[in-house]
Amino acid sequence: MHTIESGNTAAAIGVKLSRAQVIAAYPITPQTPLTEKLSEFIESGEMKAAYIPVESEHSALAVCIAASTTGARAFTATSANGLLYMHEQLHWAAGARLPIVMCVVNRGVGAPWTVWNDQQDSISQRDTGWIQIYVNDHQEIIDAVIKAFKLAEEVSIPVMVCYDGYILSHTYMPFDIPDQNLVDKFLPAFKPEYCLSPDDPRNLNSVTLPDVKPNVRGELAHGYMELRYLLQEDLRKSITVAGDVEKKYKEIFNRGGNAYLDEYKCDDAEFIAVAFGSLTFHLRTVVDTLREEGIKVGVAGVRLYRPFPDEAIASALAKAQGLIIFEKAISYGYMGPLCSDVSSALWKNTKKPFIHNYILGLGGRTIKTGDLTNALRNSCTKGDPTDTADSIKWIGLKI
Repeated sequence: MHTIESGNTAAAIGVKLSRAQVIAAYPITPQTPLTEKLSEFIESGEMKAAYIPVESEHSALAVCIAASTTGARAFTATSANGLLYMHEQLHWAAGARLPIVMCVVNRGVGAPWTVWNDQQDSISQRDTGWIQIYVNDHQEIIDAVIKAFKLAEEVSIPVMVCYDGYILSHTYMPFDIPDQNLVDKFLPAFKPEYCLSPDDPRNLNSVTLPDVKPNVRGELAHGYMELRYLLQEDLRKSITVAGDVEKKYKEIFNRGGNAYLDEYKCDDAEFIAVAFGSLTFHLRTVVDTLREEGIKVGVAGVRLYRPFPDEAIASALAKAQGLIIFEKAISYGYMGPLCSDVSSALWKNTKKPFIHNYILGLGGRTIKTGDLTNALRNSCTKGDPTDTADSIKWIGLKI
């Protein structure tokens, strides 16, 4: 079924179709309409789930942790400082290997206070052990939410689905709503390997000693370091699992196909612009203009950011003469985080493209098509093969 709705509504429909059983909700702009829509679904009887309003974002994720620990399919959403307030619980959810799904509706963080869009919030939490997926439009939002539950439950690792505040959350676009029967085929009922139950009493996530020790049954139990190792190994393995999930989704719904990159006119591209989220679609307009000028340039949107699909990215991007990486976030004191990761992925390649790193759009600063066009044109026509990525260029800065 086709509809025209907001990005937040697309996410809410995806959660409903996924048959989430517990929704934890605390309002924060621009996420609030998502959980409000879920409350409407539950109140009207369209969705069978427990809706739990809480007093803070920290509590929202605590509710999801508790629900997931008992074997329920749990969901929440947040933005900006709300996500930062969850920071402790983000580590707990990942360390406890709980398949929670959370939408992060990207917004700049304070101080100073801002309610406008950039991607610093989710980027700042990239090392908490969560899988991170970035999407470009409303169709990808609803599809990514459904795929996120599947991926999370396959690998027992929580997933963030990240999309741009206002640019996607509050705008209206057409998208297709998957059939519920097909979603049920793709995403069957959640059956955890272990959970808390009165019928099977056990302790979970108790204090772990530095070294391996026998448990109450006399069996050697993992120490803290072994648990961290297993999370790291399973995160790396989940790159392949994400590809398998994407393949199965395409077989059923005939959409998607590449879990790692969304490529546009990259087949013959001598230069490739790289970005996250809706900015990649904005760059397509710029690429079309530069193609008319005879500049062979394409766009690659990074979909899976954590775990970082380094081999897939190195394979797809190494063929270019130059990479121009546009980011709405920064790793303070160094460079754009995506630029740092792409550079690292290409390190083993014998032939490396030059890399330019542009920072733009922070705190909702307007990203003008003309500025993007000039920056990309200059990089493509004046790029020095000896350039390195450690010199950041800013777009829209007024100092």
